[in-house]
Amino acid sequence: MLKTIGFDRFYVRGDGSYLFDADGERYLDLLSGFGVYALGRSHPALKAALHQAIDLDLPNMVQMDCSLLPGLLAEQLLARCAEEIERVFFCNSGAEAIESAFKFARQATGRPRILFADHAFHGLSTGALSLNGGEEFREGFGQLLPGCHPVPFGDIATLRRELEPGDVAAFIVEPIQGKGVYTATLEYWNEVQELCRKYKTLLVLDEVQTGLGRTGKFFCFEHWDLKPDIITISKALSGGYVPVGAMLTTDRVFSSVFSSLEKAMKHSTTFGRNQLAMVAGLATLATFDDENIIDRARLMGVAFQTGLAPLLERYEMFHGVRGRGLMIGLQFGPPQSKALRRRFNALERVRPAIFSQMMVVPLFHRHRILTQVAADNVNIIKLLPPLIFGQEEVDYFIDALDDVLRDAHSGSGLLFEFGRTMAKGALRGTGKLRPTSPYEAHFINGNGNGSNPLLNDGSHGDLGAPSPIS
Repeated sequence: MLKTIGFDRFYVRGDGSYLFDADGERYLDLLSGFGVYALGRSHPALKAALHQAIDLDLPNMVQMDCSLLPGLLAEQLLARCAEEIERVFFCNSGAEAIESAFKFARQATGRPRILFADHAFHGLSTGALSLNGGEEFREGFGQLLPGCHPVPFGDIATLRRELEPGDVAAFIVEPIQGKGVYTATLEYWNEVQELCRKYKTLLVLDEVQTGLGRTGKFFCFEHWDLKPDIITISKALSGGYVPVGAMLTTDRVFSSVFSSLEKAMKHSTTFGRNQLAMVAGLATLATFDDENIIDRARLMGVAFQTGLAPLLERYEMFHGVRGRGLMIGLQFGPPQSKALRRRFNALERVRPAIFSQMMVVPLFHRHRILTQVAADNVNIIKLLPPLIFGQEEVDYFIDALDDVLRDAHSGSGLLFEFGRTMAKGALRGTGKLRPTSPYEAHFINGNGNGSNPLLNDGSHGDLGAPSPIS
């Protein structure tokens, strides 16, 4: 897939907001490891802390001990929560944090059902996959965990109907959906919290991608003053150096699982409290405070909104900007003018949401900017830059997007560039070109007259290329 779209770079170094490949080319990273590198890559404070921890020869993963560092990191996390959240369970990933929330919710309530939102993404282990709103991820794995039911994101009436029987243990939901950067209103969140309390259903907020400053608050749910029963975090917590995740919850929920001496090991994970992960987490939180990272994310989010506003007015196919802070979705869609609309619709018949892929590819090849399509079959590009982004990086991205959008609106140049990239990728991947559609055949064989059959007669086939999605 990477060869096909020309993304098969071998990166040899990462520094701040940039990646460097084996040829010495520098790339501006607006993926940040899908949100892991909130502090950028190779942050000196994190490196120094980890070097010190290694040099101390700390006794790691004794398992039958009272280790200091997990307690210190838990204390730091809880200091950033409402007083109701009193306990932390450390694990290795966001998916594992969700698995923990799933189990703890059922144990605490004695109820079988779990609700989740359409289009949700909570991970790909079996329990997390049972809460996944994308059928493409679930297909082929057989029956998953029973009792898991989707509700439309933002639809309070359906949520109320599902909660009324009183058999739902938890509603597990992202404050902003990562797949597509979909948001909901303040009114929706207020009613979600009220309904969960009314029907004694636990509100579980998945902050794996939205948490730790990403949206301009430490937790995204702070924007709506929510008080969840369980919070899951991961990604940015260790600065990208050591896998780590955590489930934060109330004492009541926590103690429902660890309710006696015999049940002290009822839920555990081997690497969950390892010393290096805890050191990295403590160094990350200290750096957040020392460098005002959360306020910086908020300000750079405003800078993106300000810089993108003129492009929204200038380009018909650029429809909107959504998200909060430095979790940004760029929405594209059909233009109003007839000629452009015909061209756009012809492209979409080749493959749904191909336009956003055609934006991602030249941003990478022309401008050395790494971005991603927000989900399959949607014309949305998601931006997850490091939270250390500055005005210089924002301006560079805005200028690059302006350049690519200008090409997209002025003629078929962007289409030819995308086709050439696909053709070259096919050559690198297979050694010879085998077109899978009239579209690819046009670029591979060459018509010699500069015409594009898609723009003339609307013929189309399956482009056959996977999306560069998260």
